[in-house]
Amino acid sequence: MLKQKGLQTRERLLGAALAEFKRAGIAGADTTAIVAAAGVAHGTFFFHFPTKEHVLLELEKREQDRMAAELTRYFATAHSVHDTLAEAVRALETIERRLGRRLFKDFLALHFSTTRPPSEEWTNYPMAVAVVEELDRARRRGEIPTDVDVLHNGVSFLLGLYALLLTLPEAAEVRQPAIDEYLTTYGYGLRVISGSR
Repeated sequence: MLKQKGLQTRERLLGAALAEFKRAGIAGADTTAIVAAAGVAHGTFFFHFPTKEHVLLELEKREQDRMAAELTRYFATAHSVHDTLAEAVRALETIERRLGRRLFKDFLALHFSTTRPPSEEWTNYPMAVAVVEELDRARRRGEIPTDVDVLHNGVSFLLGLYALLLTLPEAAEVRQPAIDEYLTTYGYGLRVISGSR
């Protein structure tokens, strides 16, 4: 019973934190407002989450799982290597709409944070796993040269994409051409690393 109550409290805190992060960003978020909205004592927040960044890490894990599931469903349909990369962009844009621009930028910035808890293996990032596995399947089908390191390329594609989305302005007339160019350039690079065209 206590375990279930603890999970419910944690979920309330996550919901309240999400609303506060959307409003103020992680740096400006007020833990007092979070605990008031969740209806818990101030110390309860820190029992569940040592820092606000830990809340964001929990949200990131959930979003990673959701993105990976969406990508896996998409990858079960016929598509090209370019479509694989473009679908990763679409998955991130869906998250951006769901979280709002401010929180989305905090979400992406986590990957470049020096205060993030020690980095885990790439395999702990379900979206990266989905993209790398799909690039590997494309390599086995002969769509990518056999000597291309799909692990390195998949992970670096995502990190570069995160950095691009962090720095691009919101204006679609600037953003979309930059994303299209990134996809084209990256897709081209996957084909030419071994010297084939």
